[in-house]
Amino acid sequence: MLIYEGIAIKRVFKLMWPYFEPYKVLLVIAVAASIITASTNGALAIAVKYVLDSIFIAKNYTYLFILPFAVMLIYVAKSGFLFLQGFLMSFIGNKVIEKLRNETFEKMIHLPVKYYAEESTGALMSRVTNDINLVQSSIPTIINMLRAVLTMIGLIGVIIYMNWQLALVAIVLYPIFIYPLSIISKKLRKYSTRGQESMGILTSVLQESFSGVRVVKAFVAEDKEMERFEKANAQTIKYANKSVLAGNLASPLTEALGSVGIAAVLFIGGYQVINGTVTTGEFFAFLAALIQIYEPVKLFASSNNALQAAVAASDRVFAMFKESDEVIENKGTKQCMAENKDIEFKHVSFIYKDNIYALKNVSFKVRAGSTVAFVGPSGAGKTTMAHLIPRFYDVTEGQILIDNVDIRDYDLFSLRHNISIVSQDAFLFNDTISNNISYSKESAAEEEIKAAAKAAYADEFIEKFPEKYDTLCGERGVKLSGGQKQRITIARALLKNPAILILDEATSALDTESERVVQKALDNLMKGRTSFVVAHRLSTILNADMIVVFNKGGVEAIGKHEEIIETSPTYKKLYEMQFKTEE
Repeated sequence: MLIYEGIAIKRVFKLMWPYFEPYKVLLVIAVAASIITASTNGALAIAVKYVLDSIFIAKNYTYLFILPFAVMLIYVAKSGFLFLQGFLMSFIGNKVIEKLRNETFEKMIHLPVKYYAEESTGALMSRVTNDINLVQSSIPTIINMLRAVLTMIGLIGVIIYMNWQLALVAIVLYPIFIYPLSIISKKLRKYSTRGQESMGILTSVLQESFSGVRVVKAFVAEDKEMERFEKANAQTIKYANKSVLAGNLASPLTEALGSVGIAAVLFIGGYQVINGTVTTGEFFAFLAALIQIYEPVKLFASSNNALQAAVAASDRVFAMFKESDEVIENKGTKQCMAENKDIEFKHVSFIYKDNIYALKNVSFKVRAGSTVAFVGPSGAGKTTMAHLIPRFYDVTEGQILIDNVDIRDYDLFSLRHNISIVSQDAFLFNDTISNNISYSKESAAEEEIKAAAKAAYADEFIEKFPEKYDTLCGERGVKLSGGQKQRITIARALLKNPAILILDEATSALDTESERVVQKALDNLMKGRTSFVVAHRLSTILNADMIVVFNKGGVEAIGKHEEIIETSPTYKKLYEMQFKTEE
C-alpha cells in the first residue's frame, strides 16, 4: 500500500511541482521541521528505555532529575516544529491553489467555443471549484503522510538498533496487512473518479434548473427537475458511500492485522526478557517504537481516501490543460483592419462532427459597408456561417478572406476586435448598466457610454431608473425586459465601433413594439458597417444589399429581394408563410 500511495503522491507532486517551485526555500524549511518532528518520536521511544531501566528498576536519582526535563524538551521541540511545518505548508498550499485556480480559469476562458459545445457548464464549474478544492484539501494530507514516512524511517532505525531480531519479526509480518490495503487503495481511486464525475453532473443539473427557472415554472416542471436532481444526487451519494466504506475499512483493518505483529513481538520479546537477554526497559522501548510505527501506517490508511480523490481531481484538471486553446490554434500574426475592406467566402465547407456537412462549397463576395442577410429554414447553415467569421469555428475546407487575406492569417484577437455580435440571447452580466455597456471598451468615458446608449435608444428607459446607469442588471439581465436587454447589447456593440457587425436573429424574441424600437437602434448600429444579418423575420431584411438563401448547407440563391423571390422556391415559401401570418 505504501508503495502504491507513494506513486500517487509522486504523481500529484509531479503535476503540482511548477506551482510549488517558487516556494522551495519555505518547502525546505517545512521538510526540515517535519524531519525534526519525526525524529522526536524515536527520541521518546529511547527515553522509555532509560525511564524504566534507570529510574524504576535501578532507582538512579541522577536520571530522575534529568529524564523528566529531557522528555519535556522533546515534547516542546516536537510541538514547536509541528506548528512551524503546519503553518508553512498551509501558507504554501493556499498560494499554490490560488495560482492553480487562476490558471485553470485562464485556460478555460481561452478554450475554443467548440469545447464549450461538448462540455456541460456544470462539469466545467466543477473543475474550478470541486476538483481544485479536493487538490487543496489533499496538500495537508500529503504533508502529514510525508511526516509519517519520516517518522517510520526513524522508528524502524530505532527498533533495529535496539533489537534486530524482534525488528525482523515485525518487518516480515508487515506484508500481511499491506496487500489488502493496496486493493482498498485501487477501489478508492475508482470511486473518487466516478464520484467527481457525478458531482459535475449534479452541478450541471443545478445550473440548468436555476438558469432556466422561468421555463421550469412555465411548464410546471418542478417535479421533473426534482426527479433529475434526485437522480444525480443519488448517483453522487452512491459513490460517496462506496468511498466512505472503503476508507473507513482501511484503518480498522490495519489495526486488526497489525495486532498479529504486536502479539508476535510480545511473545518473543517476553521470552527474551524472562531469559535475561534483554532488559525490561529495552523491551518496552522497542514496543513503544513499534506501536508508534503502526500509527503512521494507520494514518496512511485513513488518508488514502483524500489522496486518491486528489489524484483523480488533479488528473481531471490537468487533462484540460492539454486541450488546444484559441491562442495555440491562432498561428496568424497579421493585424486585421477590416474597415472599408471587402469580405469573400471561397468554397467554404464546414463539418461539426460525424462527417456531416453543415455547410458545403459556399462562395460569395460581400462589398465593404453593405448589408448581407442570411435566410433559410432551421438547420440550413445560417448561424454556422455567421460563427465562422469571428473564428468561433474554423472552416473545414475553403477560405474566408478579408482584404484578400485568409482570416486564419490574422491574429485572432486582432480579427475579433473588428467584429461585434448582437444575438437573440441578449446576455448581460450581473453588473451595472454602465459596466455592461463599457464591457467592449473599459476605458470608455461616461460621455461615450451615454452617447452609445442614446444611439441604441436605451437612454430613455435608463434615465427612468432611480440609479440610472448604476442600476444592476441582475444575473443574465433578469431585472430588465427583453427589449431593454437587447438595446443595452446594441449600445455595447456601438461603443466598440466595429467594422463588421453580426446580427444573429437579434429581434426574433421580441414583441412588435420592442422590435420596432430595437430595429431603429440596429439601423443606427449598421450605418457604415459591413453587416451580416441572420434573419428570422424577413420584414427586417427586405432592403438588404444582398440576401443569401441557405438550404441543406448550400446556397440556393443570392441577390436582392426582388430577384430571389422569383428564383428561390425556399425564399418564396418563407416569405409567403410569414406575410400571410402577419396579414
